[in-house]
Amino acid sequence: MYRMNSDYTEGCVEQVLKKLVETNMDQTNGYGEDEYCDEAKALIKKTFACEDALVQFLIGGTQANFTLICASLRPHQAVIATNLAHIATHEAGAIEHTGHKVLEQPTSDGKLTAAQIEAAYQKYVTDPARPHWAQPKMVYISQPTETGSLYSKKELNDLYAVCQEHDLYLYIDGARLAYAFGSDENDLAVEDLAKTCDAFYAGGTKCGLLFGEAMVIINDKLKEDFFSIAKASGGILAKGRLLGVQFGEIFKDGLYFAIGKKACTQAKRIREAVLARGLELVTYTSTNQIFIKMSKEQFEKLSSEFALSHSGYLPDGSYSIRICTSWATKDEEVEKIINMIKEL
Repeated sequence: MYRMNSDYTEGCVEQVLKKLVETNMDQTNGYGEDEYCDEAKALIKKTFACEDALVQFLIGGTQANFTLICASLRPHQAVIATNLAHIATHEAGAIEHTGHKVLEQPTSDGKLTAAQIEAAYQKYVTDPARPHWAQPKMVYISQPTETGSLYSKKELNDLYAVCQEHDLYLYIDGARLAYAFGSDENDLAVEDLAKTCDAFYAGGTKCGLLFGEAMVIINDKLKEDFFSIAKASGGILAKGRLLGVQFGEIFKDGLYFAIGKKACTQAKRIREAVLARGLELVTYTSTNQIFIKMSKEQFEKLSSEFALSHSGYLPDGSYSIRICTSWATKDEEVEKIINMIKEL
């Protein structure tokens, strides 16, 4: 059985595992106050051209999201996101659990638009009863989105412009950030990402690490007491150097972006086979996730050899099936599923 149901079914890239073994018996301070974390933070700030940013390593994506949002907002404030956003769907109400409302906006492609942000803001500020409502203060997006779509440079700049105009924070969930930059349709330079938002995180769990996310906070207003808030949220790992070692290794010599490119290349091969077979894409993507319309019989046939993600039912009763490649996807797996798709 092959697994293409997610991009974190394997452990970690070989270089990271080797480095963890090499440094296993080193003695360091705890809680991320060690030379490995210092080196990794410096490397991340250099990579994304944000030398003044605060970098904090956290354990997982849900934790990264609720910690940053909780740390940034006052009790009555809310975050604008799409109705497909990870914080609105797959995080078990973690954001609401911190006391903050998610103001969901409809989307067909996973993206939020500048016009939607403007409308949500105007709806609040023009309402005479606004003191009774949750105040929009942050905008949350994922790059790439939950449906695998990709924001262009212009789209990100437009989002950030409307946020700056209305004093809203823009936060980018980068759980799959390596795959955003690995897309052959990406037009945003790595060093420009930090110019388009107030905070983002570079995902590790889904991008070649055993675990961990690197929160990068650009806006000074969001930096104050972040470590303490993360600690109170259970987000500070005592053996913090395990995160520093991993991120330090994967951000060396462009490895983070190389594995993202590999995954997107493998996904493109499968996507082309899907279209050649005459199957329909539920939504177009150029990253490592492919959403395909299938019959129950087609899904069951592929499932005899591959673990895939059943992401929902379509209006006509057919299935929306996600095929997900990763840094670890082998050529033999891709060739196998392509051959099976041809026979559907």
